[in-house]
Amino acid sequence: MTYNFRLFWRVAYRSFFRSKNTPARLTRKRLIFLLLFYLVWPIGSVFMWLSFLLDDIFFPAYKKHPIDKPLFILGNFRSGSTFLHRLLSRDTENFTSLTTWDIYLSPSITIKKIIQAIGRVDRLFGSPLKRAALALDRRSLGQVQIHRISFFQPEEDENILMHIWSTYFVSFLFPLMDEMPPYQFFDEALATKEKHRIMTFYKSMLQRHLYATGKKHFVAKNPAFCAKVETLMEFFPDARIIYLVRNPLDMLPSTVSWINYARGVFTQPEEKYLYLDEIVKMTQFWYRHPLNYLDTHPSPNHLIFKYDDLICDPERIIRYFYRQFGYAEQPWLDQIVTKSVEETLSFKTDHIYSYEEMGFTRDQIITLYPEIFERFKFDKREWTVSKVENRAKISAAD
Repeated sequence: MTYNFRLFWRVAYRSFFRSKNTPARLTRKRLIFLLLFYLVWPIGSVFMWLSFLLDDIFFPAYKKHPIDKPLFILGNFRSGSTFLHRLLSRDTENFTSLTTWDIYLSPSITIKKIIQAIGRVDRLFGSPLKRAALALDRRSLGQVQIHRISFFQPEEDENILMHIWSTYFVSFLFPLMDEMPPYQFFDEALATKEKHRIMTFYKSMLQRHLYATGKKHFVAKNPAFCAKVETLMEFFPDARIIYLVRNPLDMLPSTVSWINYARGVFTQPEEKYLYLDEIVKMTQFWYRHPLNYLDTHPSPNHLIFKYDDLICDPERIIRYFYRQFGYAEQPWLDQIVTKSVEETLSFKTDHIYSYEEMGFTRDQIITLYPEIFERFKFDKREWTVSKVENRAKISAAD
């Protein structure tokens, strides 16, 4: 069975009846979220799965649609992958991605075709529906801090696995980790049958998107795919991999802040920073596992870049891997880079954090990731205030 009903019903039961003394305790805020979620999600899921069935009836050719040289951007959370992903998505001659809209509102070919038809009619009347959707986007997702989110921006397509309730991202809504399968250690912790169930669904979603849009290459950024790199290459042997690695002194506190913020949208925990052991173990694996795989499977289709090199000279990095991976270079690439950097630097956030506030010390973080500091020669010194502020500009929008 494709859908993980067991996990779905387990977290539902725990949320309402056994959430005491958990980060998902049943406060008024949490109860409102749960009532809204269970009113909307089941109905939406039935509708989505009916649309998938219609795809099989009316567009069966999607099952054989090629996925040519897909590009997967991996790396721990907060390592520059959003910046690179959205920059590349501006190169519409080469790439296409799943937006938040594609993931949650139009994942099927059938719905995409209907929306495309509505869009053509809307343009005849001056695009009032499009303007209304953009306004709603600004007033809702546009208010999210730390990470820029929009219905119409490319997003992590790990989210597409929410449609089968088989992703680490379920824990953002339901942080009941004792109920969660170990998705954050995917390749090493899950049975082969389970891994294939999940990745078969994921591959079918990429085929639907490419079939419906007619685009050539798919580009995705997925920190969670650090844990899936081995299975990913099994399903996409033609894939190109970029692994972004960031100094743990920057990555760890930013990840702790992001995960606590994301889960805090749907819960009301009593403490500001939770899940520290979970996050440390996960980030250690998301460094170690993909690097081990790439080291033991050398290929011109795999590249490793440091975060600092990307943000200091993105155009040089991009031109390098375009040539390496066989993507057509566009004459306007420098304009795409400039526009993306300007957009990123314009993102404002008042979210401030420090690893000291979270209970870490500099020496402790260095001790947690010794091989990363050794291999990439990352700076172990304390950052100055100005350096932190400059580095935070791109980090905040990632």
